[in-house]
Amino acid sequence: METEMEDKTLELMNTSVMDSQTADRSPKITLIKSTYICPQVSNGPLTGSRKRPSEGNYEKEKDVCIQLFDQWSESDQVEFVEHLISRMCHYQHGHINSYLKPMLQRDFITALPAQGLDHIAENILSFLDARSLCSAELVCKEWQRVISEGMLWKKLIERMVRTDPLWKGLSERHQWEKYLFKNRTTEVPPNSYYRSLYPKIIQDIETIEANWRCGRHNLQRIQCRSENSKGVYCLQYDDEKIISGLRDNSIKIWDKQSLECLKILTGHTGSVLCLQYDERVIVTGSSDSTVRVWDVNSGEVLNTLIHHNEAVLHLRFCNGLMVTCSKDRSIAVWDMASPTDISLRRVLVGHRAAVNVVDFDDKYIVSASGDRTIKVWSTSTCEFVRTLNGHKRGIACLQYRDRLVVSGSSDNTIRLWDIECGACLRVLEGHEELVRCIRFDNKRIVSGAYDGKIKVWDLQAALDPRAPASTLCLRTLVEHSGRVFRLQFDEFQIISSSHDDTILIWDFLNVEALVACAECASVCGDCSADPVSVEVCKDQRLRNATNTHFPLSICPL
Repeated sequence: METEMEDKTLELMNTSVMDSQTADRSPKITLIKSTYICPQVSNGPLTGSRKRPSEGNYEKEKDVCIQLFDQWSESDQVEFVEHLISRMCHYQHGHINSYLKPMLQRDFITALPAQGLDHIAENILSFLDARSLCSAELVCKEWQRVISEGMLWKKLIERMVRTDPLWKGLSERHQWEKYLFKNRTTEVPPNSYYRSLYPKIIQDIETIEANWRCGRHNLQRIQCRSENSKGVYCLQYDDEKIISGLRDNSIKIWDKQSLECLKILTGHTGSVLCLQYDERVIVTGSSDSTVRVWDVNSGEVLNTLIHHNEAVLHLRFCNGLMVTCSKDRSIAVWDMASPTDISLRRVLVGHRAAVNVVDFDDKYIVSASGDRTIKVWSTSTCEFVRTLNGHKRGIACLQYRDRLVVSGSSDNTIRLWDIECGACLRVLEGHEELVRCIRFDNKRIVSGAYDGKIKVWDLQAALDPRAPASTLCLRTLVEHSGRVFRLQFDEFQIISSSHDDTILIWDFLNVEALVACAECASVCGDCSADPVSVEVCKDQRLRNATNTHFPLSICPL
């Protein structure tokens, strides 16, 4: 029955349209052929541009159509309108489009609070970035009210702190973290506080980035004062402490604020070559061929692992798995059920010289050796996967994360590799001697070498094959008077150790205002012109590193 009524309605409307078009079709065809006139589009009803004939039953037929239309369901009405529109010409489509546009434009942000749905409006606007949020505030007073009462600037800052380590570090160091992640029932500053805080954070970030680029830093120095053999082979730090392994067989724990030595751990009978710690334990490897596990709080020895035949050169542990490597050319994979329950799972062999460094994640174990190769192994099965070839001399250091491996060698170069295909993505040149330590994050690579220099490289540029080699080294830092053995860094600082028996803290956040001088201006003005040049620092003189020879193994003699 409904189909019959729809057909009848279409028949009535088609008859009306045909009568209308027949009445004045000839003159219009002649007009269109001679010159095309675009019909004027209005926002109102479909009237005025084409004259309807005065005679006929249009009004009566229109009322019949509307009565039939009102009797149908919504889905039938939609289907009918679709049929109707499909029978119209482009000229008529234009009028309908102009008529519908203003009807479809709704200010939902203003409409939602009127319906008691403020939280939905706030949730929608909370996905905006800072620039869009500024624009939204200017739309109207109601949008500004939703943003203010919804504390959307606070939510934006919280989102950045959760996802960006730089923001998180700034929130902790500048102590505005205490005003975040609190619900509305607790006492928090008004939205205007967060609105003014945001640009200050952006300014701090820009200052830090400029300090990294120009080499501006505040330097702190820890003199380790080793009694016999001098040199700091390894270190790790957090906000409270620095733990270092020394050539004199000891492990020293330093207060990061006062730089005082809090504790000295003894027990190894050889140099402490590598270490890693977490909230429970410190694990160290030594030239005495042993791995020791210490309680991080008491300093008590919890376990001693005796497996390797020669010096333990490097180790890593995470999530119940530990990997150690040695001058004996082997790699040991351990299961760590607890600090006192550590069992050997597998020994990996394949390198033809001392294995100097290892790193791993859930997918791969990566090792580098004095035999000039990097080998990749499956973490789950411990089976060999592939070899990365390219370095011309022994490899001293590497870091592996996601698909990227960055390695440093005694051929004085740094190489970037894609671990999945084994391709070398870039070779970085600039160090004058063996590259002994290397770390990278999402922005930069920091390397230390036997030439006593620390270099900061642009990681994203290094991964871009179009970037010129002269733009890759951002800064060369010269403060150590001996070989750089180990370094770590975060968004705000580098901490490095050296054969000169010192630990240096390079702080790029808390930098005193530097007096502009000709030397600084010349260096900072064109820092990419000569990536190998030595930085001219205030109150420092140029230092020339002595030439040294790197044996096949990095184990100290």
